[in-house]
Amino acid sequence: MYKIFIRPIFFLFDPEKIHYFTFSLIRFLCKIPFIPAIFRSMYQVNDKKLERTLFGLTFKNPVGLAAGFDKNAVLYNELANFGFGFIEIGTVTPKGQVGNPKKRLFRLKDDQGIINRMGFNNEGLQTAIQQLKKNKGKVIIGGNIGKNTQTSPENYTADYLECFKGLHPHVDYFVLNVSCPNVGSHAKLNDKEYLLELIFACQKLNTQLSLTDKIKSKPILLKIAPDLNNLQLDEIIALVAETKIDGVIASNTSTNRANLKVSKERLEEIGNGGVSGQPIKNQSTKVIKYLSEKSNKSFPIIGVGGIHSENDALEKIKAGADLVQIYTGFIYEGPGLVKRINKAILENI
Repeated sequence: MYKIFIRPIFFLFDPEKIHYFTFSLIRFLCKIPFIPAIFRSMYQVNDKKLERTLFGLTFKNPVGLAAGFDKNAVLYNELANFGFGFIEIGTVTPKGQVGNPKKRLFRLKDDQGIINRMGFNNEGLQTAIQQLKKNKGKVIIGGNIGKNTQTSPENYTADYLECFKGLHPHVDYFVLNVSCPNVGSHAKLNDKEYLLELIFACQKLNTQLSLTDKIKSKPILLKIAPDLNNLQLDEIIALVAETKIDGVIASNTSTNRANLKVSKERLEEIGNGGVSGQPIKNQSTKVIKYLSEKSNKSFPIIGVGGIHSENDALEKIKAGADLVQIYTGFIYEGPGLVKRINKAILENI
């Protein structure tokens, strides 16, 4: 139904405008008393065999929604009805920011992909906190955090720590987003020495907050780019071993535009931005496989990038992913994708 009737209509409109229209539509529908129950019956797969326990959290199933979809934590309660095992909000920055100038979100229909240069547009930390106070406890929530675009390099860590402290009581795990190609001056974020500084600072604060609030420390994960070479991936493995960070999300959007079906003229017209969806599927899987094998599966991996079918998800899991996330696949395939993946995982246990 989604691909035959709904998607063709949605794809007639500007991607960013239809994104917010969809938010309003889902929110409206979920206020009708019987609709959430209908969504749950249509899309949820409830089976203990799907449960996964990682870094002290028990996920009811291994299929999550990646960061970027619900940036301001306004729809996670409603989205939980669609069968996700976890939902990652953000990227959240300390101050609200408008992001890059529009138009900044583009569909690559023939490639089943998206190019975006959103630039961490979000309403800021305090808005996210207020929204997360409405959490009904339906689903595990991850907090994806970053720095403000205008923050000077010497204050990058302070931005992350501000978000970490503010979201600590409200999320189940954290993701340090250091790999988004759509924000200014992100080169330092990929430097190993800086990553050590950032991770240790967040871990120190994590311990302090846990003691103060008398709650468990929150797992911290690192989100990496799909464009890293093997030497850089070896550095990530060494970084995880040295810091004992809880896991890695592989991967973010890519700056590589090789082998796309879309014309060069159209790409020039679109301009800068990170590629997501099917075009990065193989590279993302390759990164997961390398990290898993070279580290002897010594840390959890969340696999994301180009998952548009149950086979795509199973491929990521076979490569070494413990959990998977979808985003572009959710847009192209609709909410039925979550159910199909979970059913396929059950069939392959």
